[in-house]
Amino acid sequence: MKATIWHNPKCGTSRKTLAILENLSKVDVTVVEYLKEPPTTEKLAQLYADAGMSPTEALRLRGTDAEERGLPDASAEEVLAAMAADPILINRPLVETEKGVRLCRPQDTVLDIL
Repeated sequence: MKATIWHNPKCGTSRKTLAILENLSKVDVTVVEYLKEPPTTEKLAQLYADAGMSPTEALRLRGTDAEERGLPDASAEEVLAAMAADPILINRPLVETEKGVRLCRPQDTVLDIL
């Protein structure tokens, strides 16, 4: 099985999720450090649609200026554009497999799509 993780190596939950993926021999993991390689608005929209969540639900509030910018009340398109331009606003880690997409908070949520 292939899995792609949008990863931030400074995030403990992201590191724990990656460790789960790497410790499973049946999983071929692709790691995307999204702060260095931000996903496009189109990719983000697809990920959140596949995860069954809105961009606003996936918005990272802690440690960002999202609330000051009014993003929790913004349209989905505005949130996606802000995330693509400033990827620190993306809550992580996101994991995509052929079984779906999950925002893996807590990290064990990844097991739902393996």
